[in-house]
Amino acid sequence: MVYFGFLNGLFLFRYMLAGQRRLRNQIYWPVLLSLFVFSAFRWQVGCDWFGYWNQFWIADMHSIASILEVREGLWWWILTQLKSQGFAHPWANVVSSAIFFAGVHVLGRRQPDPLAFLILLFPVLIINITMSGIRQAAAIGVVCVAFSAFIDRKPLRFAAFVGLASLLHTSALLFLLLTPLVSGQYTRTRLVLAGMIAVPGIVVLMGSLGAQVAIVRYIDTGIEAAGAIFRVGLLTMSGAYFLLFLRQGWQRTFPEDYALVHLGSLMMIALLGVVAVSTVIGDRIGYYLIPIQAIIFARLPWMRFRSMKSVLVAMPYVGLVVFFGIWMLISRHFQLCYLPYGTWITGMPPEAYLPPGSF
Repeated sequence: MVYFGFLNGLFLFRYMLAGQRRLRNQIYWPVLLSLFVFSAFRWQVGCDWFGYWNQFWIADMHSIASILEVREGLWWWILTQLKSQGFAHPWANVVSSAIFFAGVHVLGRRQPDPLAFLILLFPVLIINITMSGIRQAAAIGVVCVAFSAFIDRKPLRFAAFVGLASLLHTSALLFLLLTPLVSGQYTRTRLVLAGMIAVPGIVVLMGSLGAQVAIVRYIDTGIEAAGAIFRVGLLTMSGAYFLLFLRQGWQRTFPEDYALVHLGSLMMIALLGVVAVSTVIGDRIGYYLIPIQAIIFARLPWMRFRSMKSVLVAMPYVGLVVFFGIWMLISRHFQLCYLPYGTWITGMPPEAYLPPGSF
């Protein structure tokens, strides 16, 4: 199967290049381009394919003035511009993937092993979001740039990019609550104080229009996200592993991004409480944390372990292969949404130009 073969090929590629940093850095660019093409130029692949198709065909109902008044106005502006320039609706996937991978590259280039960071995103984040929920995929790409600003201790830049991401998907607004921790010394006392300050911010966000829409859609209706408990469970285990076994060594080895990874790990664990209320909302938030999870996994070769280092370094790759294989085999959503894989890169299908219901 194309997905499982692609995943195993990527992971095997990384294994073969262990100890060859220069070659890994050279291969990074072809892999980045391949993942972009794989996600951007798919045809009728992804659970939200026809939902975004419908969005594209109603995009011209919004004027420039009205776009400024709607939620996620930047996304609607992108769709409006594509349609006004005569592009067919699959180009929305291309734009979304371009934003996502550009943001991932900004964060990935800071890693000791950019290739490992990139391919670790494939089995969950790229398949589930970049190839389905393209609006949030674009927002996650911008949030990755915000994470880079967090590492650089640039609070205004961090807040600006989070705000920009929220114009693509309002769920990104949650990360504004981290702004007080961007600058200054990262200590337990400041973390507690920032948490207390964040409480009013959470109340404000919960009262916002976007939060109210989310409550109506995902809490009051009983809608569930299939597989959310497994994805969030994987994040929770990753965050707990960092806090229990890697935290002190990370602070010594990688002090520049310790605050971001520590906060991300705490949020991963907190997601269990969110999932208890709404699997959809917990799942949506969790996708933003997968880049931080990938940072943790990709840095394991640089951490000190008392024994079995090679096993511990390989565990995330083995675990993700098993996770993806089980999901692929037993998930009805996977069978319906992702099979067969198709692409329009060799030529745009004629129905791409027709509005919904025209054929």
